[in-house]
Amino acid sequence: MTSARMIELAAAVVIVVGGVWLYRRNRAVDRGYGSQGAVLLFVAGAIMAIHALGFMEYRPSAGELEAMKDRAQ
Repeated sequence: MTSARMIELAAAVVIVVGGVWLYRRNRAVDRGYGSQGAVLLFVAGAIMAIHALGFMEYRPSAGELEAMKDRAQ
């Protein structure tokens, strides 16, 4: 894992922790339902973590690799 990916993963953890803090904050306005902003932070943190862990990298299949080699000739 590169240092940029580790920084991105740390930022994702910070965003998720911020979402937990925002969600758990006791506010009478929310009436026990939590915060919509916290849910948005959860989603953003999850997407950042998935990207940092490399699950969004493009990995061509064997058939795609073969087709690219055939086109290159």
